[in-house]
Amino acid sequence: MWPKLAGVIFRKKNETPAAPTEPGSEPLGKGHATPTRKQSEQARKRPLVAGDPKTARKRQRERQNELYALQRQAMETGDPKLEKYLATRDQGPARRFARDYVDARYSVGEIFLPIAFLILIVMMLGGQYPELALTLTGVMYFFVFAGLLDSLIMVWFLKRRLKARFNDDDVPKWTGFYAFQRSFMLRRFRMPRPLVRRREWPHLVEK
Repeated sequence: MWPKLAGVIFRKKNETPAAPTEPGSEPLGKGHATPTRKQSEQARKRPLVAGDPKTARKRQRERQNELYALQRQAMETGDPKLEKYLATRDQGPARRFARDYVDARYSVGEIFLPIAFLILIVMMLGGQYPELALTLTGVMYFFVFAGLLDSLIMVWFLKRRLKARFNDDDVPKWTGFYAFQRSFMLRRFRMPRPLVRRREWPHLVEK
């Protein structure tokens, strides 16, 4: 211990302490200087895609346009080969079965929107024809309740068909409500587009 202490006290005069390093230039493990704050910020601002940023953005827009085109084609054609481009709520064999089941039948709910539009026009002229407006209002309510009852019966039968054809884990939740909503849309405006004609029941088709 004493020799070490003496060496520290009586060290040679020609030994000079190491010059302090400037902030931001301390050597790293491989002899590189520590990057300054400005250098770190510049590094973070560099684009992740190498090359010209304009070219990268152009390619990204092209890929997005291609994806949108495939999604639109899948919705407008209902092609099962393009099912992966549909929205998540429309994907899966159980949802496709539900759509086909709704599209194969005549639904009272389909008439609701045209009737409601007609009632709206009549209500605008209701001041001149109050009795006609009252009568058509009653007709509208009749179709509303008839459409609800018809769609509820349809959902009940659909659940039985799904249970007979698919496992419980293969049927997404709210599939009955999914079919219920579709039954109130006009056939020509349904998305994805119908793939079956009237009376082409999907449960009569072999797996």
